[in-house]
Amino acid sequence: MNELGFVPVTLVPVVWIVMAYLLGSIAFGILISKLFGLPDPRTVGSGNIGATNVARSGKKSAAILTLLGDVFKGWFPVWLALQSGMTMWLISAVGLAVFFGHLYPIYYGFKGGKGVATALGVMLVISPELALAAIVTWITVFVVFRYSSLAAIVAALLSPVYAWLLVAHADNVLGISDYVLTVFVMSVFLIWRHRSNIQKLLAGTESGFGKKK
Repeated sequence: MNELGFVPVTLVPVVWIVMAYLLGSIAFGILISKLFGLPDPRTVGSGNIGATNVARSGKKSAAILTLLGDVFKGWFPVWLALQSGMTMWLISAVGLAVFFGHLYPIYYGFKGGKGVATALGVMLVISPELALAAIVTWITVFVVFRYSSLAAIVAALLSPVYAWLLVAHADNVLGISDYVLTVFVMSVFLIWRHRSNIQKLLAGTESGFGKKK
């Protein structure tokens, strides 16, 4: 009997990765906006499907639900893989699969969000302390500068450092190199997905909360 009962052992990793990607492809920003009768987030503001852009609709509850949904879909498959006794490399692969599902969702022509909340969900499983460090960094930068994009970029830059300091030296964490590499890859893509925001920040045209362009 293999892990899934009816799937050949050699296909188990493929099934886990594909299912994680399909879950990651669910765009809660689009679904919740439709549920609340709000405009499709792809057609307003920054065009991003994440909670920050949904918040620009003025419906905070919709933005909160979007945030929770994106965090949950990052957390759940990784947590499930961990509870199912999967190897550390497969758990890491599941985390990257759900993250890339959000960035490049098959349901929406591979045009997705920037992955901040989904990455946070993945990190919650890797290490709650790591996730907390990323959250504190995001909040600190946002409170000081009022730019969500800048807060996400700084948190992404520092997350691999936090992963090394907090995870790499934890005696009870297995597959350390896999976890640190997962965080590093997510951080690289998070910064890449914010490249237009970086250009706007440098040009002084980025839209900030409570700020004029």
